[in-house]
Amino acid sequence: MTPQALKSLLIPYQTALATAETASATAAISNLFDPNAQMNLCNPFGTGKGPQALLSSLGPLMAAMPDLERRDMIVLAGTTPEGTDWIGTCGNYMGTFTAPWLSIQPTGHLTHMRYHEFFRIKDGKIMEMQAIWDIPEVMMQAGVWPMVPQLGKYLCTPAPMTQDGLTASGDGSATMQHVLDMLTALCRHPKEPVDAMDLPRFWHPRFNWYGPAGVGTARGIYGFRHWHQIPFLQAMPDRGLDPEGLHSHWVAEGAYTCETGWPNMRLTITQDGWLGIPPTGQQITLRSLDFWRLEGGLIRENWVLVDLLDMYAQLGVDVFARLQMFNKARNLGAIGISSGLPA
Repeated sequence: MTPQALKSLLIPYQTALATAETASATAAISNLFDPNAQMNLCNPFGTGKGPQALLSSLGPLMAAMPDLERRDMIVLAGTTPEGTDWIGTCGNYMGTFTAPWLSIQPTGHLTHMRYHEFFRIKDGKIMEMQAIWDIPEVMMQAGVWPMVPQLGKYLCTPAPMTQDGLTASGDGSATMQHVLDMLTALCRHPKEPVDAMDLPRFWHPRFNWYGPAGVGTARGIYGFRHWHQIPFLQAMPDRGLDPEGLHSHWVAEGAYTCETGWPNMRLTITQDGWLGIPPTGQQITLRSLDFWRLEGGLIRENWVLVDLLDMYAQLGVDVFARLQMFNKARNLGAIGISSGLPA
């Protein structure tokens, strides 16, 4: 299918979740997803089959934020080099957080949560979904993130500077190849000196790297090195060396490209420095769903989501159990907000 035809298929899903009413969301998801669709959802939701797996995750979120809305910032579609059709979406869920969700204390205020959701299409139906919701981002807004502080900046992740993430089109093969070449260069270190990564050849001097909550956002090569790359590579220098069984799916349009993998990285935590995790020598896998935008032939913006909650679970750390320990001294009741008018 053409990219535009693929995007057209997703419109009922986007429209229904733009206002996230239960009836319309249920109808759209039930009609669009194959009954046996493989649903790969972030921790703590796990994997499942068919529309109900997604609806059972969305339902409590809509109950916690009754005015929930889905705001797409980037939508890309196309056929991967392997011949499968995928749609990648990046945006923010937003709503007034008035009731507990996943043991997170409500705030009564507007709350945002970035999502990267990818959909594999066949015969007009969604056959697979790979999705990460940035749940730690909600914890941080509620002041209840139970893990270490992030090194990067915290912010509500913005749309592309060019405001064209919903209208991207055209041949993106050069964009995809640039990013693939960049990733190949990254994996030259530590076998080769750090300069072998050749960051200035691939990245714009003023690029923004929008990492997941828990890692944070970085600006430019220096910020990228200090707030993400140095801790990450120091702790797990074997990244990229064991690709067996890992899969990535790539599509590109114009100046944009995106990748999803479930998982797409395997690493061993052998040194200190990343997220306060001790160097236990334990191997982990990471699910990373990413978007890139090029400007002048260089990467200007990079949106990255990693399922950090799944990573902690692999290490035997239950982030939600730790959160619930704090909740023993918190009021988790629903919040009622008045009209503000005189009685």
